[in-house]
Amino acid sequence: MSKPKVAIIFTGGTISMTVDPRIGAAIPSLSNEEIMSLVTNIDKFAEIEPINFSKLPGPHIDPLMMMDMQKLVVETLERKDIAGVIITHGTDTLEETAYLLDLTINCEKPVVVVGAMRNSSELGYDGPSNLASAVCTVISPDAKNKGVLVVMNNEVNAASEVTKTNTLRLNTFKSLEFGALGIVDNDKVIFHRQILDRQHIPAKTIIPNVDLIKCVAGMDSKLVKYCVDTGAKGIVIEALGRGNVPPAMLEGIEYALTNNVVVVMVSRCPTGRVLDTYGYEGGGRQLRNLGVILGGDLPGQKARIKLMLALSISNELDAIREMIESNQYQ
Repeated sequence: MSKPKVAIIFTGGTISMTVDPRIGAAIPSLSNEEIMSLVTNIDKFAEIEPINFSKLPGPHIDPLMMMDMQKLVVETLERKDIAGVIITHGTDTLEETAYLLDLTINCEKPVVVVGAMRNSSELGYDGPSNLASAVCTVISPDAKNKGVLVVMNNEVNAASEVTKTNTLRLNTFKSLEFGALGIVDNDKVIFHRQILDRQHIPAKTIIPNVDLIKCVAGMDSKLVKYCVDTGAKGIVIEALGRGNVPPAMLEGIEYALTNNVVVVMVSRCPTGRVLDTYGYEGGGRQLRNLGVILGGDLPGQKARIKLMLALSISNELDAIREMIESNQYQ
């Protein structure tokens, strides 16, 4: 019986790092072959085709690179001999890349993004274990039609739901609102639930000049105005609580909307969606009446990716609102 062929696209990240003794800190250094040599017995489960994309740490990956990566993933998935695709990635921006891929790829074949929290010079290097779990997930028939998945620490999470929650822990990637989709146990993936109403944005390009502002007590309008004056096409505001801002921010938000800069609001809270519940000055109802789009339960970094993709398809506010608020406010 022939084994499924799995393509692994290597982009860098901690999973590819060792400590450079000259500087006493970790840098990308391992080759694709060196990483795979540490994943023992994987040849019993699948034929692996390594594909080199880059050798970059997570903070060096930007949205334009993500779109280049997306094109490579799509081209690879179109091959009849490929059962699924794995992408190794630095964990700092992993959830943003995974979410972009999830929104823009419409394919039944499994796509898994994986990384490591410890580099290969540390005790307990988790890269090989995470890669093995990713392969077990990709070759499972149950992983089809689930969109892009993030597999770390033997847990399987949806790219649309997962976020990095801790700077150190191996179980840092969590779906805080709904929990993991499943687990990898004894070399098999076991799914506990499905994802409902996955969204697809058929973007071929991306508009990178979208800014993210975190709202705090007493904030005024200067940052919002600065973003507008320096060419932002969109602004995501991580608002307070249910979706409210200090009154002094209203001038800047109106300034942005008057200058055709799209404003999307999410919450700085780690869980829960924004809603136009409050009618006081700076409250969500006033913001929505002004034209602010509600970003649901997305964290700011994912709402920014979504807005970048939406702006690449349309510059009409109603069309952008439909893409951003889809499945959230029906």
